[in-house]
Amino acid sequence: MEQEFLSKAKENLRIAQMSFEHQCYNACANRAYFASFQAAIAALVSKGVSRGKFDHKWVQAEFNGKLIRRQKVYPAKLRSYLLEMQLIRNMADYEGEAVTRKDASQQIRKAEEMLRLIKKGIGK
Repeated sequence: MEQEFLSKAKENLRIAQMSFEHQCYNACANRAYFASFQAAIAALVSKGVSRGKFDHKWVQAEFNGKLIRRQKVYPAKLRSYLLEMQLIRNMADYEGEAVTRKDASQQIRKAEEMLRLIKKGIGK
């Protein structure tokens, strides 16, 4: 199952990058967040941490608590990424304010970094 979530993460990162290139910054922010979210699920599954439904709060708590704080599989700087990215994604999806080019660029950078580190962490 980890490979399936990693594949979804890579696909969403590609869509985020294409959205950015076409100046679709709200879509970019949304897809970049989901790329990171799905990569975090892949990381959890690879370490035997799983559940039937992967909700956002649970994934963030388990990724931060088990894989960053306890097992130290990933660097501490990733602790804030999912929550920060979700806040930008929520703005893109649920608020009247649009995501800026700068915010979208940061979303992609964070997603790229998370995918790179998670792929390394699970040996893919």
